[in-house]
Amino acid sequence: MPGFQKENGLIERVYWLIRLRWLALAGVISAILSTKLIAGIQLPFRALYFIVLALAIYNLLFYLYLKLARKRLFSDSGVIVTRVTNIQISMDLVFLAGLIHFSGGIENPFIFYFIFHMIITSTLLSRRESFIQATFAVFLFMLIVWLEYAGFLEHHCLRGFVLDDLHANRIYIFGVSFVFISTLYLAAYMASSISIRLKDREKSLKEANLLLEEKDRIKSEYVLRVSHDIKEHLAAVQSCVEPVARGITGALNNAQKDLLDRAVERTNKLLFFVKALLEITRIKLSKDISMEYFSLKKTVDSAIALVEEKARVKGMEIALRMDPGVDMIYGAEIYIEETIANLLANAVKYTSENGKISLDIKDRQETLLIQISDTGMGIPRDEISKLFNEFYRATNAKKTVREGTGLGLAIARQVVERHKGKIWVESEEGRGSTFSISLPK
Repeated sequence: MPGFQKENGLIERVYWLIRLRWLALAGVISAILSTKLIAGIQLPFRALYFIVLALAIYNLLFYLYLKLARKRLFSDSGVIVTRVTNIQISMDLVFLAGLIHFSGGIENPFIFYFIFHMIITSTLLSRRESFIQATFAVFLFMLIVWLEYAGFLEHHCLRGFVLDDLHANRIYIFGVSFVFISTLYLAAYMASSISIRLKDREKSLKEANLLLEEKDRIKSEYVLRVSHDIKEHLAAVQSCVEPVARGITGALNNAQKDLLDRAVERTNKLLFFVKALLEITRIKLSKDISMEYFSLKKTVDSAIALVEEKARVKGMEIALRMDPGVDMIYGAEIYIEETIANLLANAVKYTSENGKISLDIKDRQETLLIQISDTGMGIPRDEISKLFNEFYRATNAKKTVREGTGLGLAIARQVVERHKGKIWVESEEGRGSTFSISLPK
C-alpha cells in the first residue's frame, strides 16, 4: 500500500506538471504578442509560434498517454513513472532552449526561467536526478550561447531592449554564464534539500498515522469484546428481573415492585447503550459493509413507520416530500434505514408537542440529498462542530432529555462516510435544526 500511494502521488504530480505546462504556454504566447505588438521588437515569430504549437501537441500527447496507461503505471513499478517524468522535464528544457534561442539568446532575461524549472524538478525527482537535469539545462544553455558566439547559429538580437549585440561580448557571456550556472545548481540543491525534508516529514507523519490507526483498531476490538460480554450479562440479568417484576414468580408489595421496575428500566437503558456501542464499534472495525441496489422509497417508509407512533403521541406528523423518480440507490439498506430513523427519532425527541418535522429527498443527478428538519430546541452555535463526536450531547439536549448515549449521530456519520457521502447540520438554538445527508446514487 505505501508503494502504491507513493506512485499514485507521483502520477498526480505529473498531471500537475501537465497543467502547469498549459499555464506556461499561455504565458509564452502573451510574451510573444507583447514583444511584437507593444515593444515592437522584430523576432522570427513564425519559429516561435511553431515551438509553441509543438509544445502544445506534445503536452496533449503526454496527457492522453497518461490517461490510457494510468492503470498499467499503477500496476508497474515506480521506475516507469519516474522515467516518464524525466522525459517530460528533458523535453521541456529542449523547448525552453529553443524559445530562448529564437528570442535573443543570452540577451533574453527569461533565461533564468530555467531556475523555476529546476525547482519544479527537485520537487518531483530525487536529488541525483535533479542535478542530472540541471547539468542538461546547463549544457543546452551553453550550447546555444557558444554556437551563437561562434556564428554557427544565427543570433536574433533583441534590438530596442539591448543597446548592443551582447552575444559577442566575451566578458558578458562569462559573467552571465557564471551567475546562471551557479544559481541553477544552488536552486537545485536548495529545492531538493527542502523536498527531501518534506518527504521525510510526510513519511514520519504517515507512519505515525498508521500507528494511531492500529491503536484505534486494537482499542475498538477491546471495546467490542468487552461490550459483547457486558451485553450477555445484562441480557441474563434482564431475563431474571423482568419475570419477577411482572409478578410471574409471585406477588410483590409496592416497595418491591417499585425497586424492580427501576432495575428493569435501568437495565433496558444500559442494554440500549451497549447495543449502540457495539454497533459503532462493528462499523469502525468492518473494512467493508455489504451493499446492493435497493428502493430508497421503501426504506424511507420503513424508517418513518419506526418513529411515527412517538410523533403521533406528541401531536406531530412527519411531512414527506420526495422528488419524482427517486427510488433505487446503491448502499447498505439496513444502515441507511437506521440512520434516517435515528435522525427522525431525534427530531421527535427534541421537538415540543405539536411541532413540525419534515423529511425532504431531492434528486441532485449524481447524488441524493436527504434533509430532516424540525422546529425543536436547536443546537448552540459553538457546539455544532462537536455534534458528530462519539458520546457528545448538546448541553441543552442533556438538560431537556436525560436519556441518550451520544452515539446516534456518531453512528450516522460512520454510515454516511462508508457510503462516500457527507452529513452536516444547520441549526439555530430555539428555532430548530436541519440535518442533511448527501449520498452518491
